[in-house]
Amino acid sequence: MGANTSLPDKGASYSNSRSSTLSRYANAILGEPDPPVPKERKKKSSKLATLRKKLIRVRRHSRNFDYAKTIREFTSNWSIRELHALVEEYESSALLKELTIQANLARPRANTYKEDLSDLYDYKYCTDVDLIYQGACFPVHRAILSARCSHFKDLLAQYPGYGAEIPIHIRTPGIDVGMFSDLLRYLYTGEIQSGVTKLDSLDLLVQLSEEFGTLNYLETDLRTLLETSDHSDAVLVFSNDADYLTPETANESPNSKHELRCHKSILAARSPFFRNLLMRRARSGEEINERALQAPTRIVLDESVIPKQYARVLLHAIYLDSVDLTCVVRGSSSTCSLSEVQAMVSGKGHMTHTDEAMEIYQIGQFIDFPILSQGIYFSLM
Repeated sequence: MGANTSLPDKGASYSNSRSSTLSRYANAILGEPDPPVPKERKKKSSKLATLRKKLIRVRRHSRNFDYAKTIREFTSNWSIRELHALVEEYESSALLKELTIQANLARPRANTYKEDLSDLYDYKYCTDVDLIYQGACFPVHRAILSARCSHFKDLLAQYPGYGAEIPIHIRTPGIDVGMFSDLLRYLYTGEIQSGVTKLDSLDLLVQLSEEFGTLNYLETDLRTLLETSDHSDAVLVFSNDADYLTPETANESPNSKHELRCHKSILAARSPFFRNLLMRRARSGEEINERALQAPTRIVLDESVIPKQYARVLLHAIYLDSVDLTCVVRGSSSTCSLSEVQAMVSGKGHMTHTDEAMEIYQIGQFIDFPILSQGIYFSLM
């Protein structure tokens, strides 16, 4: 593919407040709606809630109020048992808060899909088309640009095939190579980087929106890619055939039981396991044969390690950063996994939801995908 002329300075710092402001302006102008705000939950009334209201009421009347006096007056008629319960409640809350802080500090941070897609744009994993703008080459991903922008969707449709070099002409004046790179990054992440981009002019954003069209919210377009498999170039094959268990021999298996179409770019961006597997196949020359046959890359997975009933859960987390246990296909006739064998040995007739969650957690660890593991962790808390 083309030279990587669009790499930004990875050491540049973000200004959170300015970045969020610019992103809100860009979302309003380019058409991305803000994420829905959940409705405020109704609070249950209790003695502690009443105490909190009274403290707030006192705060309104005086800045120099005495907390101890307020609590003393409020609990003057309480019994010893009620006072003891209040103390235990405060101690438990403090301990739980400390444990939560320590657990969060010990847990490795998991990248979001926006961060991983930004890295995908930087490092050019599995690119399949080159955009040529003012003499600079930008290796990009056909599926992502087609899903994100109607202008690029129509343009890319005119240049089918792997590795096509597509000249780009922009009517909006003043767009240099750096600004075009920032525009592409915005398509990948849905965010404008404050301080490292020149796309901070509202007039310029308005002109670009008129030329390139309005954009959906990034999650909406990723969900569309997941559900429709448009421009998919990979197939996950779940097989129990011993002849096709290794990545190096992941050819088409006649005994495959379950197949799901997906996108190499998304897999490579989200999981080092899939990224290394795809890069190894590219170095071995297998992709050349697949492109000659115009066939998608087949990634064969051992069902005893990654059972097919969790395939939808895995892809849902990869595309949307969300672990949806309702995607588990129960009652399927897949090869018994380790957890299922343990359940049968212990006399259990079937796996519980906790058993399934623990197995998905292990899958997340195996493919080095922290979002999946941490999503399961929080669902069990």
